[in-house]
Amino acid sequence: MTLRARLTLWYTTFLTGVLVVFGIVVYLMLSFSLTRQVEDTLERTADDILRASQVSIGGIPLSSIQLELDLTANVFVQVFDSERDLLRQTMNFPEVGHSFDDEALNTEVPLFTSMNFGDARIRVLTVPVYDEGNNNIIGYIQLAETLATVDQARELLLFILIGGALIAVGVSAVVGWVTAETALRPIGELTESAINITRADDLSRRIPQTSPANDEVGQLILAFNETLERLENLFETQRRFIADVSHELRTPLTAIRGNVDLIRRMGEADSISLDAITAEVERMTRMVRDLLLLVQAETGKLPLAQELVELDTLMLEVYQQAKVLSAERVVVKIGNEDQARVMGDRDRIKQVMLNLAANALEHTPEGGSVTFGLSCDVDHARFTVTDTGSGIPKAELPHIFERFYRVDPSRKRRDQGGAGLGLSIAYWIIRIHNGRIEVASEEGQGTTFSVWLPLADGACKEGE
Repeated sequence: MTLRARLTLWYTTFLTGVLVVFGIVVYLMLSFSLTRQVEDTLERTADDILRASQVSIGGIPLSSIQLELDLTANVFVQVFDSERDLLRQTMNFPEVGHSFDDEALNTEVPLFTSMNFGDARIRVLTVPVYDEGNNNIIGYIQLAETLATVDQARELLLFILIGGALIAVGVSAVVGWVTAETALRPIGELTESAINITRADDLSRRIPQTSPANDEVGQLILAFNETLERLENLFETQRRFIADVSHELRTPLTAIRGNVDLIRRMGEADSISLDAITAEVERMTRMVRDLLLLVQAETGKLPLAQELVELDTLMLEVYQQAKVLSAERVVVKIGNEDQARVMGDRDRIKQVMLNLAANALEHTPEGGSVTFGLSCDVDHARFTVTDTGSGIPKAELPHIFERFYRVDPSRKRRDQGGAGLGLSIAYWIIRIHNGRIEVASEEGQGTTFSVWLPLADGACKEGE
């Protein structure tokens, strides 16, 4: 069963239940009200008869009784003595030789009953009559009024309620179906669009925004389009990742194969070929290791030590190694230096610092400078690496931390260069340390990488 049919069925069933309960209540209330009106008439007539009769039952003047009954011609009256023998009855009722209700003539209090008298239903009031002195029952008065009007009103009301309920349920079913159709049409269009996107295998397509953005369907379309966009980005990243890995592996494999072929032709292994093969194998090993590290960091499964790390001491170690790597080609110096401590994995944080330092040295021309800095900003420590290199184009900055991303894809790497994973690894290591890494750069003026890490003790001491 479709959602549209279920909604219509639920709505119609609920309305039917409400109408049934409402109809029963109205029917019972009207029946009670009409019956009560008949009973009031019978009680008033009985009171009038008793007030008009000041003698014993056997001596009630018919003229007096008839005078009171002229005002209520629909009421039929019978008078019985204490032996339950019929003494008199009104002239507006066919003469019968028995009472309206024989069993009620034993009552000691006024009693209402309903009886079938011939083809008609009547409401009967039996009133015992007591003498004034001894409180003995000296007779009975039975008053009756036909319930034909009440029955007709009930039948008419029942017909109206059933007919009205059927019409209301039918109209509500049609309205519910149309309403559900109108409300669910955008969802049907969304489903059709999603199926078409799946069949076309084209994640670049989007579902048209046919509903207002602030209603449920509009929000669903927005969420679906955002999901498609993320999936497209993920698939594009995966495609680019596979292409980059294939490219990175093809280069060393080609070099290894070439050297192997050379050794085979020469009939012996020369040291140059073996060194080249070793270098390419080490390069592949580093790339596979970096890829594994990156996957672990992205999935949050990278094992980290939690220890107190002196960032100023760590920066000095990186500074000493950077001076060695620069081979005096680039000036390496320390700018601002505060004493700061953070909680984390010392080796991983040092790996990030070395990566940023190596990246700065690689892109800084001879005679330039690379400056390290450590400062405090409220509850975070900020480590910076600033170079005077060529800078990064503004359009490239949002992608600088992506895997295998290169500012200049056409440039050739040095033999010992990396695979373009260093900045991506640094990004994820800092992220799982609850920190952040930022880059600011202007073409021709250099680049500054900033690493923010939360302080372990909430404060740090400024350097002298």
